[in-house]
Amino acid sequence: MRIDIMTLFPDIVGDMLCESILGRGQERGYIRIECHQIRDYTTNKQRQVDDYPYGGGRGCVMLAQPLYDCWKHICDEAGHRVHTIFMSPCGKVFKQEDARRLQREHERLIIVCGRYEGVDERFIEECVDEEISIGDFVLTGGEIPAMAVADAVCRLVPGVLPDEECFTDESHWNGLLEYPQYTRPEIWKDRKVPEVLLSGHHANIDEWRKQQSIERTRERRPDLINDK
Repeated sequence: MRIDIMTLFPDIVGDMLCESILGRGQERGYIRIECHQIRDYTTNKQRQVDDYPYGGGRGCVMLAQPLYDCWKHICDEAGHRVHTIFMSPCGKVFKQEDARRLQREHERLIIVCGRYEGVDERFIEECVDEEISIGDFVLTGGEIPAMAVADAVCRLVPGVLPDEECFTDESHWNGLLEYPQYTRPEIWKDRKVPEVLLSGHHANIDEWRKQQSIERTRERRPDLINDK
């Protein structure tokens, strides 16, 4: 799996995605994440990537041409059109099933990070395959959402995590939230680890965890239960 991220802040994004599990996944060749500086594709000395919007209004809009030239460079390098995602509050809200779909269906992705008041709509129409949001709120740019999507997708690539159970037991994999987790010490601030987890009876532990997942989902995210 390879992900190319188009951004005005490639060093920040790249450094973050080269740490910990994703960093080791890249070192071992399971995934590759490349960040591209959009300003490198501008045509004037000021390296201008934005301009005032037609029709008036506050703020500026990212220019279509440098975005397109950066996108085309990546696609030309790949030898084909690469599935392209634009991080946008207007997009479909990202879910675990989307991470699974993207990892399963695509060997390479482009993620575009917007800034300012957004990007010229003509670039979206020409180059973007889907718009994704990470929630019903607005951030100052697409970098944090892009990192979230890249992380969620890359951790599903075989070999990045040591075992499938590392993600199949987690929240949202099967439509439920994950059960509570405990570690040493057995008693902390007068709070004791549930007896069933100390029993060594794996069938009982599995049943307890299943019931805890259902109860936690019903209490904290009843919308997930209602969607079933």
